[in-house]
Amino acid sequence: MSNKRHIISLLLQNEVGALTRVASLFATRGYNIESLNVAPTEDPTVSRLTMVTTGTEAVLAQIVNQSLKLVDVVNVDDLTRDAHIERELLLLKLKVSAEHRSGLEIIVKAARATVLSEDTHSTVIELTESEAQISRFISDAGQYGEVLEVVRSGALAVLRGVETLRC
Repeated sequence: MSNKRHIISLLLQNEVGALTRVASLFATRGYNIESLNVAPTEDPTVSRLTMVTTGTEAVLAQIVNQSLKLVDVVNVDDLTRDAHIERELLLLKLKVSAEHRSGLEIIVKAARATVLSEDTHSTVIELTESEAQISRFISDAGQYGEVLEVVRSGALAVLRGVETLRC
């Protein structure tokens, strides 16, 4: 079996140590968490945790099942098994010379990105897209200036259609 990228979403109680217990479950099985996002849902007592990891289908299915046994976990799903929408937020700070500004403006417009701040020392750009498109944009923008800082949210995902991850 081959390793595959997985987006796992969990609903868990907003309790001290809940995130640590979930992360430990992955770490003790030798899986690196590539990105991790946690925020409250519409119910302030429940948070949605979205993580990206890489592993075989069988082992990830086992970890998903074991996650459900944790006292703080309300529900869990491997979203990559179904049709889903995935997005990531990028904040990119560049040092851009005057002669490269017009080239940068072209790729910003083409990517539907937004310039949040621009002065003689730096330009800050915001882009919300897929992981692959974010990586490509960073590479392309780096051709027009020196990359000073990269801040990425990591993947957020939701299932397509009426199916939801609910309590």
